[in-house]
Amino acid sequence: MAIRKKAGEKLDEANLTRVSALLNQDNPITKKEACEMLNISYNTTRLAKILDDFNETASYRETRKSQNRGKKATDMETKEAIEAYLSGETISDISKRLYRSTTFVKNILDRVGVPEKLPKTKRKGAAYLPDECVSESFEKGEKVWSACYHAPAIIKQEYTKEYQNENAGIQYVNYEEKYGCSLYSIWVIEGETEWNERFGYITGGFASHQLAYDLGSLKHLEEYGVRL
Repeated sequence: MAIRKKAGEKLDEANLTRVSALLNQDNPITKKEACEMLNISYNTTRLAKILDDFNETASYRETRKSQNRGKKATDMETKEAIEAYLSGETISDISKRLYRSTTFVKNILDRVGVPEKLPKTKRKGAAYLPDECVSESFEKGEKVWSACYHAPAIIKQEYTKEYQNENAGIQYVNYEEKYGCSLYSIWVIEGETEWNERFGYITGGFASHQLAYDLGSLKHLEEYGVRL
């Protein structure tokens, strides 16, 4: 059951778990202290409702996870896990939605060859790409994975000899000879896709350039019903 949250209230799962534990310990905190920790007005009735709803949801989630334990991933679970992860959801959030463990979801993503998205604090250069993602060339408009930005991207243009010569201001570089692969201009996807009355659907993000060996193909995921 969803908890109706007001602006400024600290009703995230981690804080609710902490407050619930402190209220049920041998030397419990007061209900007033609990309200202060949750940043809600002192109201014991609402406090009880919030914690009851939270505990009910947690209990239901554990029951569903127990029922699913030992069962193989269904085709729908595989598809949903892939699409949610590529859309920016965390493994933790996906596991809650599927009533599965985080290990279960991670195993799905590893098995089908979805690139790992590291936290910004752990990023050091381009990330490893699964073998399924390795490709030497990409098509204009193709949705790919940027190993440098740890995010999906869209291929805008390959820097071929013809393209460079046709565009004034671009100094010609033979990328195949210099780096062993092609260079592509890409649009790195960040944020939500929004509707604009003048321009239609606009995908949030930013423009960049990357060599082919730092880009990963996602075409192999289409066999799982994933819409790219």
